[in-house]
Amino acid sequence: MKQVALLAFHDALATSISLPMELLTAANSVSRLNQRAPLMKAHIVGLDPAPIRVSGGMQILPSAALTTDDHYDLIIIPSRWRHPHRGAPTRPEVIRWLREHEQRGADICAVGNGSYFLAEAGLLKQRVATTHWHYFDDFASRYPDVALQRDYLITQADNIYCTGSVNSAADLVIHLIDRYWGAWVARRVAQQFSPESRRPFSRNSYRVDRSDLHRDEVIALAQNWLARHLQEPQNIRDLASQSGLSERSFHRRFRQATGLPPLQYMQKMRIELAQDLLQNSNLTVEEIGQQCGYTDSSYFCRLFKNHCTSSPGEYRRAVRRKLFDVNEP
Repeated sequence: MKQVALLAFHDALATSISLPMELLTAANSVSRLNQRAPLMKAHIVGLDPAPIRVSGGMQILPSAALTTDDHYDLIIIPSRWRHPHRGAPTRPEVIRWLREHEQRGADICAVGNGSYFLAEAGLLKQRVATTHWHYFDDFASRYPDVALQRDYLITQADNIYCTGSVNSAADLVIHLIDRYWGAWVARRVAQQFSPESRRPFSRNSYRVDRSDLHRDEVIALAQNWLARHLQEPQNIRDLASQSGLSERSFHRRFRQATGLPPLQYMQKMRIELAQDLLQNSNLTVEEIGQQCGYTDSSYFCRLFKNHCTSSPGEYRRAVRRKLFDVNEP
């Protein structure tokens, strides 16, 4: 059973504690529905033993004290309403607690400006991180040795995760549920929490082990734009112009940075989105083709088969059979 700690301090953003807690509790519910043991136990770890006042005027009562005697597998640091330095990230006992758990291999996740706690503990030195957009400049000024990623809502460096918002924290928690307990549990949990709003971790996070990362900011911005507009018809010439490059220079730099020409890269992203929708939604093949920018269903099916060696329908049957067979009690 995983032991989870949700750090609590005055003026923490209530939803940055309650939403991860609800998602993890839902994972326990899924396990119990299948006559399995609980998957995790969550603890509200307080910086103070008294009731803690969080945002919205609510109070929460800690269930555990901040002590290095307790070992946690996952720690979630909430965001703070207003500047995070008032949330005690510099307290020596907090720094010691975070450092010791990082050395033990615990996954540590910061929501929004909770990343300040990690930076103060020295856990982000020479590592990628993100924070709430309002604090980008302040964070960069205070912690120049952190590789701040302003274009990503989720970052991962080894066992350290940062998210830029509560919603992206929900995406991260779904990813961790998948990693800890399997795709079937994660999918059941996501279905209870607006699955249409969930953005897959694999395509929306900056991870140090990703092979598609590079240092060409112009091309990275073009990639981000393409990812947000997959449903729309694309004109590479217009995208090059929007990037401030000639079409020839754009093609050359795009291929150098990503390993693929722009059109082929866009098709790859669309096919990956189609695979995700075929596995995790009940949309028809025609509807999925439209979601991926293909108004001609026949063309979409041919293109999908060229990439995946199976038709969309065959692919859906295969991945769903694997998804449920592997996790059958």
